[in-house]
Amino acid sequence: MDSIVSQIVNNLSGAISKELIIFIISLMPVLELRGGLIAGALLNVPYIKAAIICILGNIIPIPFILLLLKKVFNILEEFGPTKKIVLWLNNKAIKNKSKIDKYGFFGLVLFVGIPLPGTGAWTGSLIASVFEMDIKKSIIAIFLGIILAFIIMSIVSYGIIGNLIR
Repeated sequence: MDSIVSQIVNNLSGAISKELIIFIISLMPVLELRGGLIAGALLNVPYIKAAIICILGNIIPIPFILLLLKKVFNILEEFGPTKKIVLWLNNKAIKNKSKIDKYGFFGLVLFVGIPLPGTGAWTGSLIASVFEMDIKKSIIAIFLGIILAFIIMSIVSYGIIGNLIR
C-alpha cells in the first residue's frame, strides 16, 4: 500500500494541495483512511488536520454504498461485461460474511477497523449492503471501525504517542 500511496502523492504533488491529495486517497477503495494517513505523514501534514481529512474522506462514500450498491449491482448484472465484476464482488462479500456473522455488530466493526488486506469501510459496506444488514447499525459499526483503523494507523503512520502531534 505504501508504494501505491507514494506514487499517487508523487504524481499529484504540486498539482493540487496536500490536503486534497489526502482527501482523494481517503475516498478511494482499498486505500481509504489507511492510505490517507500514510499520505499525510509523507506530505508532513499536521496530524490533527490529516486525521480530520482522512476520517471525512473515508466516511463520505459509506451511506451511498449502503443505499445504492444493491440497486447498482442489479443493473450491472444485466450486462455481460459487468456481470463478472458483480459476481466477483458478491463472492468477496460471501467469503467474508462468516467473519461478520460470527460476531455480529462487533464483527463488522473489527472487519472494518483491523487494517488487513481486503478489509475496510468499502468492503464492510459492500458486505452490509449485499446481505441487507440494518443500515443504521451498519453505519454505526462502519464508523466505529473507521475510528479503530484511525487509531491503529495513526500509531503506524505518525509514530507512537510522542510523535502524534507535530
